[in-house]
Amino acid sequence: MSNTSRTENTRALLLGAARREFAAHGIAGARVDRIAESAGVNKQRIYAHFGDKEQLFRHVVGEAVGELSQAVTLTDDSDPAAYVGRIFDYHRSHPDLLRLLLWEALHYGDSPVPEEEGRAALYDAKVASLSGAVGGTDSDTRVRHLLLTMIGLAAWPQITPQLTRLVLGRDPSDEETQDQLRAYLMDFAGNAIPTPSSLS
Repeated sequence: MSNTSRTENTRALLLGAARREFAAHGIAGARVDRIAESAGVNKQRIYAHFGDKEQLFRHVVGEAVGELSQAVTLTDDSDPAAYVGRIFDYHRSHPDLLRLLLWEALHYGDSPVPEEEGRAALYDAKVASLSGAVGGTDSDTRVRHLLLTMIGLAAWPQITPQLTRLVLGRDPSDEETQDQLRAYLMDFAGNAIPTPSSLS
């Protein structure tokens, strides 16, 4: 294995181990030695590749958000209800991302998060696409509110499984419960969000 391949492999192992550790314990509770042990590398490799623990967390969250943005796309001709379904599916399959975002919110509070401008640009692109999908007649502010609402609809049941269980009276991890909830949220979004095709 070449030095470049070995370096890339070490980096990938560290990011994977760090993602699991941060999702479980947040920045304050995560331990560098546990990350190193899980990755099977010396913990000095963490500092060499990423700097301190907070820089590592920033890399982990940035990578996870980037994966979401690539996997769950929204285009001008997207069906908003289907987009809600895709968000729901992604978070259902990748619960660690929501946990990372919650830990990030607790850590930074109202302060800007690292790489904020770059991450905001990802949502700017989705706002532009959503504006096209709903006919481009709503104001930018209204479309931004709509996008935030759509994300909330899809993500909230996964963020708070205990509330989902209490309200539905069922195990939120049950496949049938998840499927029924997804169908309901997509139907709700489809009825609530007017699109050019629904108005014609």
